[in-house]
Amino acid sequence: MSFGTRNTLSDQTSPTQGIGAARNWILEEMRRSSENLRVTFDTHQIAAQGRITSAVDLRNVMAVLPGRSPRRIYVSGHYDTVNIGGQNVSNSSAPGAAAAGGGDRQTRPGFNPNVEANGANDDGSGTVLTMELARAFAESGIQFDATLVFIAWAGEEQGLVGSNVHAEDLKKANVPVEAMFNNDIVGNSLGGNGIRDGETVKVYAIGPEDSPARALARHIRKTAGVYVPSHRIRLMAREDRFGRGSDQSSFTQNGFPAIVFREANENFERQHGANDKIDGVDFGYLAQNARVNAAGVAALALAPPAPKVTSERGGNLLSRDPSGYDATMRWNASPGAVAYRIYWRDTWTNDWEHSQTIGNVTQFTLKNVNIDDFVFGVSAISAEGQESLVSSYVSPVRAGTTIKRAQ
Repeated sequence: MSFGTRNTLSDQTSPTQGIGAARNWILEEMRRSSENLRVTFDTHQIAAQGRITSAVDLRNVMAVLPGRSPRRIYVSGHYDTVNIGGQNVSNSSAPGAAAAGGGDRQTRPGFNPNVEANGANDDGSGTVLTMELARAFAESGIQFDATLVFIAWAGEEQGLVGSNVHAEDLKKANVPVEAMFNNDIVGNSLGGNGIRDGETVKVYAIGPEDSPARALARHIRKTAGVYVPSHRIRLMAREDRFGRGSDQSSFTQNGFPAIVFREANENFERQHGANDKIDGVDFGYLAQNARVNAAGVAALALAPPAPKVTSERGGNLLSRDPSGYDATMRWNASPGAVAYRIYWRDTWTNDWEHSQTIGNVTQFTLKNVNIDDFVFGVSAISAEGQESLVSSYVSPVRAGTTIKRAQ
């Protein structure tokens, strides 16, 4: 369905055009898809700031599928769009740039937020993926342990505004968010370079190497390998592409594990302009990316929460006991776990090399395994065999000695 534009600052009153009509349609479609979903607007009054050039009533569209526990797993895409002449149009070459004195195109005098901006792929693809997974999970009849939140963000194109205010509210309320699966530009298989790639998808995850985001990325690759083996996951050791970002950053900056899916080979001529139309979307490829999301979310939502491997004071629960040359791991019990799996790998590698499933205990010792030589982690396993994220024992950082240089 076309609304002409879904720019955050576009018309909010028309029943057929602009962001007001778009968000109402998404809300009603979510409600219609399943009575098991709790669908609401997540509303925020945003003052003029940055690319928000006038005060705006910003509404994320949120559908919640309650689980047995309050821990949350998010699936998202942003439904707002923008037309600034195309992704490859620089500030200096944009029409009127010299007269306006350069600067951000969205803040220049005369910028029209109601100009056509279809945004079929950026990010209609991530939005419909989110909506379809909400329907499929709600109608599955499965009782998940985690509460699932499917949300379409507004204000992404103005600086991640909608996701940022939401994530800040989560942090203030101490809501347990275990993972955030963000999808932004995931529906096109034909790149602007003429190369078609409908068999892989990128997953960006911020470091350091054993960050919660990287644990989530590894989980996605593992589950996709089991349930969607024809689709290869390309793990990207970056938060996002050079100079660009998306709503997962709002979550990582507030302390929550989050990643973003990106199509394998982008066409920049079909982004941030009038050319981002439905004929540029490969629905078979988009469906594969939806399946990868579904596998990762379902496996995580059915599993127990990841074990906590730090003390109340934040200390590392890894020691050399009892001999001084062993690796003794301790952790807090995870609700619903009937077993645990320990992992270890060489410090120079970035994925687990060894693992061992153990019983329902909260301590285990690897004899003659020096904790200086390996990285360690532990996951929780449910009675049905579903496995949590791996919690890594992160090496503590010690202050170094300051060396004075000769003048």
